[in-house]
Amino acid sequence: MEQFTITAAEWVVNLLTVYAALGVLFAIAFVGTGIKKVDPVARDSGLGFRLIILPGVVALWPLLAVRWIRNTGAST
Repeated sequence: MEQFTITAAEWVVNLLTVYAALGVLFAIAFVGTGIKKVDPVARDSGLGFRLIILPGVVALWPLLAVRWIRNTGAST
């Protein structure tokens, strides 16, 4: 039973690592270009604002990806 617990913990850590890695990759693209499509107010935001929202984008990347995809067809 102890071996299963260690294996389960390793799976959780591995899944969180993959989630975070995908989040970082997504956040780089989103903060660079995608934020303009999702939030028109942030269109003229500076580097400081984009760095501040970066951790949140990494954490919430699936939600923001859906919003970005939905807003891609909208006019800018």
